[in-house]
Amino acid sequence: MSAPPNFNRLARIYRWMELASFGPWLWWCRCTFLDSLPGCRRALVIGDGDGRFTARLLRANPAVQIDAVDASTAMLASLLRRAGSDTYRVRTYCADARQWQPANPPYDLIVAHFFLDCLTTEEIDLLAATLHKAASPQALWLVSEFAIPAGWFGRLVARPLVWCLYWAFGHLTGLTLRELPDHRTALRQSGFALQKHRTRLGGLLVSELWSVNAASKSAQIEP
Repeated sequence: MSAPPNFNRLARIYRWMELASFGPWLWWCRCTFLDSLPGCRRALVIGDGDGRFTARLLRANPAVQIDAVDASTAMLASLLRRAGSDTYRVRTYCADARQWQPANPPYDLIVAHFFLDCLTTEEIDLLAATLHKAASPQALWLVSEFAIPAGWFGRLVARPLVWCLYWAFGHLTGLTLRELPDHRTALRQSGFALQKHRTRLGGLLVSELWSVNAASKSAQIEP
């Protein structure tokens, strides 16, 4: 198993890097299904970067308690700063999510925004199997990710762009991956079912809401 990428040096500029490269689109992806989560009370947030979504979730749901896992001490410190007066509802764990054991199950919400692309398909499979055991029967998993759509846009725009992102983050953080994993197959094999799915920027960005119940109905595709 390779060492996790080191995002410490990017903590203070992460938001501005994101805005400079994709404007508000990544943020919109994170918040796509936020309105579907009002009943969640115990959440596990993995690799939230500088903590903007964690802060938003805390404001949107005054009852939720959050376990936040990240391998970067600087990112976790930023997350706590953004949580502000709601910090008492957040527990942080500085750890490699691939090896971390859930601390306060069962969770009724799992969040992984632009994190699974730092793992291989096999690593996601193992992570999803661990989290499935730590999830409540009604649990939801919120995912935002990059994707390479079919057709000319995928070949000529999305694939080169994703490669450039991997190259840049490889140099900045030590990330060794150079291609997107198949996170959907990994989640399905671990017993999760895709409930809602929305694409942006021609399919380059996807927002997904998964259920812990693999017998649930098929995904709803939103425009």
